Amino acid sequence: MRTGITYVLLLAMLPVFFFSACKKDQTQQQPQNPLLQIPPGFPPVNWPADNAFTQDRWELGKKLFFDPILSIDGSISCASCHAPALAFADTIAFSPGVFNRPGTRNAPSLANVAYHPYLLREGSVPTLEMQVLVPIQEANEFNHNIVDIAEILKNMPEYVSMSLKAYNREPDAFVITRALATFQRTLISGNAPYDRYLNGEKTALSPAEIRGAQLFFSAKTDCSACHGGFNFTFYGFENNGLYDDYADNGRERLTGNPADRALFKTPSLRNVAVTPPYMHDGSMLTLEDVIEHYISGGKAHPSKSPLIRPLSLSPQEKADLVAFLNSLTDETFLSNQAFNK
Repeated sequence: MRTGITYVLLLAMLPVFFFSACKKDQTQQQPQNPLLQIPPGFPPVNWPADNAFTQDRWELGKKLFFDPILSIDGSISCASCHAPALAFADTIAFSPGVFNRPGTRNAPSLANVAYHPYLLREGSVPTLEMQVLVPIQEANEFNHNIVDIAEILKNMPEYVSMSLKAYNREPDAFVITRALATFQRTLISGNAPYDRYLNGEKTALSPAEIRGAQLFFSAKTDCSACHGGFNFTFYGFENNGLYDDYADNGRERLTGNPADRALFKTPSLRNVAVTPPYMHDGSMLTLEDVIEHYISGGKAHPSKSPLIRPLSLSPQEKADLVAFLNSLTDETFLSNQAFNK
């Protein structure tokens, strides 16, 4: 039974494993550095042996992250859909791509993406190095070719110099994918009021936030059955009864298995208050809307998780849950100038 506000703290002590660009036994942990500091209760970040952290690699990755040169028409960058002040997410349902083409899924936050064992809503990509290729080639995102991008960068002296310093080679697909992954692995968020409360600052949470946390981790709501652990997700694939019929077939897109229809990776709830709208399609505008959805028990979709069932919550309990979710906002992360252009 997942009860009590200290449940996350216990889970945070468990090791976290994820695929890297190499085999697991080839990963290595990095020494402490201002960009590599891990919050109390968080596991270490594992870095691929062929892409260990260096400041030069991080600087190159950051420059690429904010550069619209990655898009075919030079109109958008990674940061266009993943804004630092918004926990590296967006506040519209579908972020537009090149030529103002409509997006197809709500942009997820990149906070703590280093811990994700797989990427994208259907979990189809195992590493950050590989994930970079998806938005680059997607017609509704950058609609570009990484080989062509590399050729452009080779004609830019600053990029050539940075690439040689970082990877001892001129810009190419290897350099682009690994530099961007290096930058994203440092986007660690773990200093929200809730974290400070767990770490002994008992005034960090209000009475309403404490009540909301207790409700969140209680059997009455079972929120933590999916949104547990230090990152408020177990990265599972669930259907939460959003629709009777889904336009997006979710994990089935990857597996081809009808049993995976409309299953989506459970998102982290860290900084959730600053990343509306919600759900894979951005169809819910507020946290209150999300809570009302779960109170309703959702639609009777064949793939709906058995954890989704009608709830009976008082107005005070609903307000307390919202208060708790707001306590997961890490203002130091949102305002960290190291992550801004």
